[in-house]
Amino acid sequence: MLEMHDAQKTNQQGRIFPEKLFYKIGEASEIAGLESYVLRYWETEFSFLKPRKSRSGQRIYTVEDINLVLTIKRMLYEEKYTIDGVRRKLGNPPGSSQTQQASPSVADESSSAQKTLSQVREKLREMLQRLS
Repeated sequence: MLEMHDAQKTNQQGRIFPEKLFYKIGEASEIAGLESYVLRYWETEFSFLKPRKSRSGQRIYTVEDINLVLTIKRMLYEEKYTIDGVRRKLGNPPGSSQTQQASPSVADESSSAQKTLSQVREKLREMLQRLS
């Protein structure tokens, strides 16, 4: 994984970036050598890429966010992963609590769906019996 100090030193055009706590989307896209719309699209495709937003709604990228963007870029463009492949590989980065938070709600939805299916089956059986 690329270290942020590498990204801070230079981007593809060789420009030097100051070490900062936060970067706006334009700065992050410049560091990564990508258009801003690509970063916004990746946010929709990769649930683990979630830059914070300022009070005014502007995306604010941290050093970790930019490292993640650089990793995704490398995997997609150099290592030729698909978007789904990157999702599978990076979907639950170490130390992420996203899986633990998502699991109960997924289990609840699954349980609710199974109850609904059981009710529908029962109603269909009743209808079949009446028609026979």
